[in-house]
Amino acid sequence: MKAFDLSGKVALVTGASGGLGQGMALGLAEAGADIVCVSYSNSDDTVNKVRELGREAHSIEADLSQHDRLEDVVKQALEFKGRIDILINNAGIIRRTPAVDHAWKDFADVIDINLETVFYLSQLVGRHMIERGSGKIISVASMLSYQGGINVPGYTASKHGVAGITKALANEWASKGIQINAIAPGYMMTDNTAPIVADQARFDAITERIPAGRWGKAEDMKGPVVFLASEASDYLNGHIICVDGGWMAR
Repeated sequence: MKAFDLSGKVALVTGASGGLGQGMALGLAEAGADIVCVSYSNSDDTVNKVRELGREAHSIEADLSQHDRLEDVVKQALEFKGRIDILINNAGIIRRTPAVDHAWKDFADVIDINLETVFYLSQLVGRHMIERGSGKIISVASMLSYQGGINVPGYTASKHGVAGITKALANEWASKGIQINAIAPGYMMTDNTAPIVADQARFDAITERIPAGRWGKAEDMKGPVVFLASEASDYLNGHIICVDGGWMAR
């Protein structure tokens, strides 16, 4: 199991205040990593839970849509322990409106956070990793990296883009000792899916299609993210792992 050990590693996790981001942060901490939590809001709950696991944690509050702040975010993260071994691009937003009525600003805002920030942050942290000759970059894609979805054109476009950036960076940086991959969660119980969960008929229809017979939880992200962040995945590059209970197989 040594290949999965993250002791001595430092992970920067965006959108770490709750949900899937918190789940991944705790999974990495359980495997031995220290965590830098970057969120728009307070990450104290995640920081406290990481520390309860015996790992060190640091919180940075930042609006990641302000791209001129990203360099400062990376600088603060490096000041924590002097290195970033793992970058988890998890922060994201969604806007639900039929395509015919989807506001330009909503589309632009989603692309900004979900796609542009993923690239710029990967670029900034990637420069540090290239200098060191090692690193792991893991972005959160989606089932909508493959499908079209309903009433979420901006989100779908952004998640298709995350899949493309993952492959593009893998092509350029694999030879430099960096592995770039993504996780595509299926239907998860998060704030983003609350409107769907509230629609009983749609919730039941989706659940019926999932071979596992249930929606995912934040804890279901722990194993996949530890695998992608560890030496166990050193020859995995440009891949998107579906954590979906079998949704894509049906």
